[in-house]
Amino acid sequence: MIVSGSASQALAAALARELEEPLAAVEYDRFPDGELLAAVPELADADPDRAVIVASTVSSDAHLEVLQLQDAAREAGVEEIVTVLPYMGYARQDEAFEAGHPVSARAVARSISTGADRVLTVNPHEAAVCEFFEPAATAVDAAGRLAEPLPDDLAEPIFLSPDAGAIDLAETVRDAAGAGEIDYFEKTRHSGTDVEISPNDVDVAGRDVVVVDDIIATGSTMSEAVSVLQQRNVGRVFVTCVHPLLARNAVTKLSRAGVEAIYGTDTIERGVSTVSVAPTLARHL
Repeated sequence: MIVSGSASQALAAALARELEEPLAAVEYDRFPDGELLAAVPELADADPDRAVIVASTVSSDAHLEVLQLQDAAREAGVEEIVTVLPYMGYARQDEAFEAGHPVSARAVARSISTGADRVLTVNPHEAAVCEFFEPAATAVDAAGRLAEPLPDDLAEPIFLSPDAGAIDLAETVRDAAGAGEIDYFEKTRHSGTDVEISPNDVDVAGRDVVVVDDIIATGSTMSEAVSVLQQRNVGRVFVTCVHPLLARNAVTKLSRAGVEAIYGTDTIERGVSTVSVAPTLARHL
């Protein structure tokens, strides 16, 4: 049985169709004091051997929902509880960046591990966070799905990552698309919000560029990268990402910078989530 967190209902439904498994009716409620309740009344009657909880932890509330859904499944006597985190919140806090800071990814992973027999997460920002789970989580690479919505008529395409660390994602999308050159920007991070972009010498004039990243949060870094491309007489610019957080005015920033279209997956359900990771997750399940 597939059990959905409130932030991942469309993806959970798509996964249920892929696996041909029932989709549970989950009840989400909030008490007058602000406390949450996520419940699955039909679990006890259905008595499934396995419950697959699908929930992106895009907020602290979403994280708590996961813990409650896991506990509800365990209380109902489910034999195996698989927790799928399409997007794992706090994963970028994978070390103590200053004295006295927590390793938040580790804290989150430990809490989720207590209620799961197996954990899968899609394209974590740092694959090492999977080791914080017990047993270790499985990192699922769904970047290849981002090639699906791209136009068929790309002109001498370049698949460009915003830094060297994401070049594997660009290669994955290029390989899925079938052809194209690979390159990346040099990125220097001065602080959590101050990032300097230095372009490489790749010739983009008149060519279509597909910028590929794992997460787009505020869109500031990506917009700066696109602006540099525009200065070099680029053709069309398409922005793709696995996790379209797109906080605040990120879509506006990217559009003003000259982006033709933004394509994301449904690990985070947004208006740009034009492709589903459900088929990729289904193969792992």
